[in-house]
Amino acid sequence: MMGAFAEFERNIIRKRQAEGISKAKAGGVYKGTKKPIDREKVRQMKADGYSTYKIAEEMSISRMSVHRILNTEAI
Repeated sequence: MMGAFAEFERNIIRKRQAEGISKAKAGGVYKGTKKPIDREKVRQMKADGYSTYKIAEEMSISRMSVHRILNTEAI
């Protein structure tokens, strides 16, 4: 009896979750995966004299991401 009730409750949860996801997609919240960072552009901007802060701001990424890209270049 408890198993049947748990299964029923789980189906209700799944239905609500599916409704929430479809509502979010309609509202533009679900937009898919982010675009990969253009590593070559980061390196070129650094070569052009941009600071890591300015690169991060310009490309809408974190400063740590900029540092990671620039440090992998040295390897």
